[in-house]
Amino acid sequence: MTEASLATAGLHLDDLNKIRVLQPETAQETIELKEECREFIDKIAQFQGIVNSFIEMVEGLSHEVEREKLKAIGARNLLKSIAKQREAQQQQLHALVTEKLTQLERLRIQQDALLRVEAEQVDFIDQFVLQR
Repeated sequence: MTEASLATAGLHLDDLNKIRVLQPETAQETIELKEECREFIDKIAQFQGIVNSFIEMVEGLSHEVEREKLKAIGARNLLKSIAKQREAQQQQLHALVTEKLTQLERLRIQQDALLRVEAEQVDFIDQFVLQR
């Protein structure tokens, strides 16, 4: 059989004179496509590894950001509570100052009254001594 009669039957001879079902060009293209597919799969696997490491890094950063966020919220709450405590203390001190001022005014009035009583008693004693 000749190559032409084999070709009409759908059979072909390769470089080693082996009978093949595919044409030599098609077989070569298939081998090249297979190699390209293998390279593509390797590149995809490499890309997947890079993506996985990136995802791990981003997840680590997100956990760190979450921790810092919670710290910031805690610090903000602490500052708010300190401000409220300071305000309550300021109100207590203001009430104490008002109470002390009221007590001071009451004691001044009491002192004035006692000074008047003392002056009256001194006058009474002076008049009593002079009349004797």
